[in-house]
Amino acid sequence: MMSKKIFYAFAIALFVITACKENKTVKKESVALAISGMTCEIGCAKTIQSKLSKKEGVLDAKVIFTDSIANIEFDANTTSKKDLIAFVEGIAGGDMYKGFRKL
Repeated sequence: MMSKKIFYAFAIALFVITACKENKTVKKESVALAISGMTCEIGCAKTIQSKLSKKEGVLDAKVIFTDSIANIEFDANTTSKKDLIAFVEGIAGGDMYKGFRKL
């Protein structure tokens, strides 16, 4: 009976320690990128949005085809504005889209 209590106490302590290690501070930033080269909403804009959403560090991405803009919220500890521009420009082999930071 005593060994079960020790085992459960150890398991709980291990869980708490592991959970605390994984807790990282997120430094949220956002950027609006003007994207040239998009020719359609479903093929281009949705593809860019989907790929951005899956990129490590990206918290949210919305691509607005009619305005040629990508609004991106990201963790600055993981990625940067410069990395996001390069990532967008690398989609479709790197010769189709150009990203510019919108002021």
